[in-house]
Amino acid sequence: MDILLVASAFNSLTQRVFAELGDRGHRVGLELALGDDPLREAVRRTAPDLIVAPMLRTAIPPDIWSAHVCLIVHPGPVGDRGPSSLDWAIHTGATEWGVTVLQASGEMDGGAVWASARCPVPATVGKSDLYRNEVSDAALEAVLLAVERFASGTYVPRPQETSGPGTEVCVRPYFEQSLRRVDWASDPTETVLRKLRGADSQPGVLDGLLEEEWYLHGGHAEDSLRGRPGELLATRSGAVCRATVDGAVWIPELRPRRRAGGPATFKLPAALALGDRLPALPEVAAPGEPLGERSAGLRTWSDIRYHEDGQVGFLSFTFPGGAMSTEQCRRLLTAYRLACARPTTVLVLGGSRDFFSNGIHLNVIEAAADPAQESWENINAMDDLVEAVLTTTDRLVVSALGGNAAAGGAMLALAADQVWCRSGAVLNPHYRLMGLYGSEYWTYTLPRRVGTEQAERLTRRALPVTAARAREIGLVDVVIDSTPQDFGSAVARHAARLASAPGTQQGISEKKAARERDEALTPLSTYRERELARMRATFFDPGAPYHALRAAFVRKVKPSSTPDHLRSGTSPGAQPLTGHSSGSL
Repeated sequence: MDILLVASAFNSLTQRVFAELGDRGHRVGLELALGDDPLREAVRRTAPDLIVAPMLRTAIPPDIWSAHVCLIVHPGPVGDRGPSSLDWAIHTGATEWGVTVLQASGEMDGGAVWASARCPVPATVGKSDLYRNEVSDAALEAVLLAVERFASGTYVPRPQETSGPGTEVCVRPYFEQSLRRVDWASDPTETVLRKLRGADSQPGVLDGLLEEEWYLHGGHAEDSLRGRPGELLATRSGAVCRATVDGAVWIPELRPRRRAGGPATFKLPAALALGDRLPALPEVAAPGEPLGERSAGLRTWSDIRYHEDGQVGFLSFTFPGGAMSTEQCRRLLTAYRLACARPTTVLVLGGSRDFFSNGIHLNVIEAAADPAQESWENINAMDDLVEAVLTTTDRLVVSALGGNAAAGGAMLALAADQVWCRSGAVLNPHYRLMGLYGSEYWTYTLPRRVGTEQAERLTRRALPVTAARAREIGLVDVVIDSTPQDFGSAVARHAARLASAPGTQQGISEKKAARERDEALTPLSTYRERELARMRATFFDPGAPYHALRAAFVRKVKPSSTPDHLRSGTSPGAQPLTGHSSGSL
């Protein structure tokens, strides 16, 4: 079928639906919801069989939904209505939630139901993590079922009120900041955490701190540090620790409140955002550092952790939004080298839920006094990390992607001997949309895996790739079909089998010999020098598009039109959606 996606942003769920529908042979195009008239023109131009809205903040005009079946993906169970569904799910402590695919109608979220799916709500994850994982899995299940039902031509969607036993309509209002505000003098730690996790990525929790107003992003429990409620107690790896009435919480990121008429603000590591305002606080290392080994039963926060199980070492890292600053790359490199000093046969890099990595930290770069120089230092720090992985020849290294990876983060994964990927992850192995050539030794690792022609196609088309498609083309080695919560244990089982497999030691020897042959043919330093020469030219050219693209990205500037590669783009194997006159139907 010809399917037109309509979305307010090409976010993680939209990318997944876009790529998964294309994998199934549908011709898929996308139109950003930038106004009624552009949307009408897109519908006229493409004449789609079906319109699907994976993430939409505005209503589809009546003249469109009355002439075309428009399926709206609502991140709530059948009967749930309103713009803040997931916020309410976390606020009310729901343990199970759902996603409903309904037909657009005159009543917001009130249309007939085409499909629905349930999903768990883990108590310790933030809203954005929940959205990208459990909700995304349920949404895809429901979308695929709804598309199948539509294609059958026989299915009749059911009104919400009659969609099942016990279904009740519940209209929930917008979740205001007044409901998020933390009362540091009375809110216990668990309440503070629930409020922070319910707004971790967007919109944040508005709060007063050091006589200014900030949005707090993310929250993690701390069992050891104590102080006067609301007081800043310590820093750790860019985060700040703040006391509650019965404990403390770590807050990784802050965003200043935008002043009237002022420029848009953006998230930064909390200590960096506070800058000179930050009082003299101790930098408190996580228990077990420098490798970040977890103490039994102790709740605290560290963005890098290491543990061992037999002959397998697990080096996990969780950086907000998947972005890796210069400082984060250097800390991870230190931890990696220490992990490589341990007597293990297999080293797993990653392995936790949600983002693997999205490459260099554009927000930190944008905030730097000299963004060009910070870009240069950040990309070199990424390259140092990737080089360390590529030159590890005394054990097998596995990249385990529990969530999405993009740009340099995807190339970091490819530096490992094997890439294991959760079935729900989406990969974006390209740099072009940020105006960059790219580094992280991608000109060595990507063609080595998928071939020169496929590498050129992936980087030129700049479209998302599903885990299944990545496995088909050799981008990843193993796809693990698991829930987000079970991914870590599934990886551990696979890694244990790999470490004890009869051919593993032979594989390590062959890997070392292959690295030596490749080095003799073309040294790694040559790939790095060639890539960095082009990156340096871009970074230090004030007129390069990268600078404007970066500024727009971090400030979430609304685009003026839908990018051409999304309007006509689709997954490999399907034809672009360009309209009846093109003969593509």
